[in-house]
Amino acid sequence: MKPTDFAKHLTEFLSVYLPSQKNASKNTIASYCDTFKLLLRYCLEQKDIPVEKLNMSKLTHVIIADFLEWLEEERKCCIATRNQRLAAIHSFFRYAQYEEPSGILHFQKVIALPVKKAPKPSVPHLTPEAMKFLLSQPDRMTMKGRRNLTLLSVLYDSGCRVQELVDLRVRDVVLDNPAVLILTGKGNKVRRVPLMKNTLSLLQYYLQEHSLDNDWKKDYPLFINKQHKKLIKEGIAYIISQYVGSARRLSASMPEKVMPHMFRHSKAMHLLQAGVNLIYIRDFLGHADIKTTEIYAKCDSESKRKAIENAYPDLVDSNLPDWNKDAALLDWLSSLK
Repeated sequence: MKPTDFAKHLTEFLSVYLPSQKNASKNTIASYCDTFKLLLRYCLEQKDIPVEKLNMSKLTHVIIADFLEWLEEERKCCIATRNQRLAAIHSFFRYAQYEEPSGILHFQKVIALPVKKAPKPSVPHLTPEAMKFLLSQPDRMTMKGRRNLTLLSVLYDSGCRVQELVDLRVRDVVLDNPAVLILTGKGNKVRRVPLMKNTLSLLQYYLQEHSLDNDWKKDYPLFINKQHKKLIKEGIAYIISQYVGSARRLSASMPEKVMPHMFRHSKAMHLLQAGVNLIYIRDFLGHADIKTTEIYAKCDSESKRKAIENAYPDLVDSNLPDWNKDAALLDWLSSLK
């Protein structure tokens, strides 16, 4: 059977264009693959179009719009996920229009499908007190507890994404002055974030305790599991959930669920509340656009309250008279009954 034009374009898009020309990260490519797996499944199950018969002409803007609706209604995907899937499809069709100019009108109808407006996202985060309490939960008297304390401290103090933490190697920890952590983020962009002295001390002890300070172990994963393989995102989420559970037994103020990304959100909010400029926070977090970082300023009601208090004089006199002591007023109020 002759391969379809869709099969040809998709193979080239995922295996050549994204990794070689766009320099997309493996996580981005994996996300795009997931999108097209779902699209193929939808075409087979809902439109009765098998993969071997699916070509570009059948992937109309109507089918793509129906697919997006199916994601929301049948799979219960949120609007953000729906828009993420659409972004992958947009990218593919932009690529296809250059490979097959004869179908440019058809392709641009798909590219013209708009993203769906979503509610303004909130930024779930912990207060400095709650974060300090959570970081006090690991048992420092055990090797496992010390490992977990180091892991959680790095996750918070560096403001890294959980995937960036998973991908850390021993060589990415630079202990020389100034001590930094080398993080590889989205799009394989590398950034260096400073290590604070407490986290630095934990890392120095951790590297010595686990014999990771030898030169021949520079390419070892920084954090490993019982099988001596690097921790995965689910493993880190499980570690956090264990300590959140113990913290909640001691304090009801601890949220019921704390996801790994909340450490990153918390660090950003704490930096903002400490008066750090948004530009520095953007670079620290590795955001490509300052607009992404501005979400923290919009959600930081405490800093807004303090700024307003400091900017305006106290015009309202809070020392109001006690009307309970005004006998004439009380008599008048009683006469109204």
